Amino acid sequence: MDGNIEVHLAVAAEPRHSPDEAGAPISRIVAEVAAQMPGERITLGELSDALGDRAFGLLILLMLLFSLLPGVASIFGFGVLILGIQMGLGRRTPKFPGFIARVSIRRTDLLRVAGSSSKWLKKVERYVKPRPGFFTSPLGDRIFGWLTAYVALMLILPGPGTNGPPAFGNLVMALGLVEHDTKVMGWGMALTIAGCAFATGVLIVVCWLGVKALHWMF
Repeated sequence: MDGNIEVHLAVAAEPRHSPDEAGAPISRIVAEVAAQMPGERITLGELSDALGDRAFGLLILLMLLFSLLPGVASIFGFGVLILGIQMGLGRRTPKFPGFIARVSIRRTDLLRVAGSSSKWLKKVERYVKPRPGFFTSPLGDRIFGWLTAYVALMLILPGPGTNGPPAFGNLVMALGLVEHDTKVMGWGMALTIAGCAFATGVLIVVCWLGVKALHWMF
């Protein structure tokens, strides 16, 4: 792996605003962080360092969005898996191994994926606000982490239609984590569990059919 990921999108980035603004959408936070980094490309390690206390939620959200694009699910899926395991183990700040930290994304692609995501995330963001509770507690973070790790496995393993349903629930869950909203995190966890159950069922059926086909052939 050369550490460079080329992603081609056709959605214009949104204007830059301060991430400190109350209820700032994901695109604004990412645009502010990107503005602080010189150069055409931004590594995941640099992005992790710059995002501060929102790093886990925003990194997972952005990598999930990139992983839904054709051809890069496994690369970003491994990154999501590492972050999920770290959260599950109780880490407070993310740390990528070198080969993941060196993966770079073009600045324009990062802004575009954040901008395009906000168009549908805004529908969820209208209902998101800081609401402390069980799912924003340290135990809730650990549950989030292990669910995220399972979603990452669904992204890495090949299977028809197994990426979208788990990733959608994880995206909602990550948005709740970023905004410290226990209610949205709870809904996201429910959607994630349902999506993972669907994806696991599909993979089990695919494996069963594969075994049957091998028995028929030999």
